[in-house]
Amino acid sequence: MENSKKRCFGDGKDFYAHYHDHEWAVPVYDDRDLFELLCLEGAQAGLSWETVLKRREGYRELFKNFDPKKCATISDEELQSFLQNEKIIRNRLKVFSVRKNAQIFVAIQKEFGSFSNYLWAFVNHTPIINHPKTLNDILPKSEISDTISKDLRKRGMSFVGSTIIYAYMQAAGLVNDHLVSCPLKSKLFITL
Repeated sequence: MENSKKRCFGDGKDFYAHYHDHEWAVPVYDDRDLFELLCLEGAQAGLSWETVLKRREGYRELFKNFDPKKCATISDEELQSFLQNEKIIRNRLKVFSVRKNAQIFVAIQKEFGSFSNYLWAFVNHTPIINHPKTLNDILPKSEISDTISKDLRKRGMSFVGSTIIYAYMQAAGLVNDHLVSCPLKSKLFITL
């Protein structure tokens, strides 16, 4: 990126800047990728996104590269063993929620043809482009994240509160909250 001082986050030399430049707000349609982001956002609850991203490879290794069908069948014993592994955040509720959420994710795939179809329908299959001038202008949730959260919780998912879902929407590109001053804002406008 030309001017790292204008980047929304990340100092230009770290993996967090790489995430900003190559992933954040880029539309994701692949179900495996959407499941990964959903799991990671749930793991992030109460922590920083940077903390979770640093453990991403560990999560991929343990959770079968986030294949939802494989995650839906992980045994209690296997999940229990994950709680001893420092490669992930060892919160029992978060670890066990991956299996439960995978089971519901697979059911949604069957109902809608794909999880992507289900999720993107909430934004009429078009990313929402916001124009925040500062990070303080970015809201922690929206009416749409409230609606998605409510529906996922009704279906039985956990770690899918509205704030988590809004961050998920940003990560999966349903919402583009790059700052107006960020060079990626205009690049993403062009690609959309």
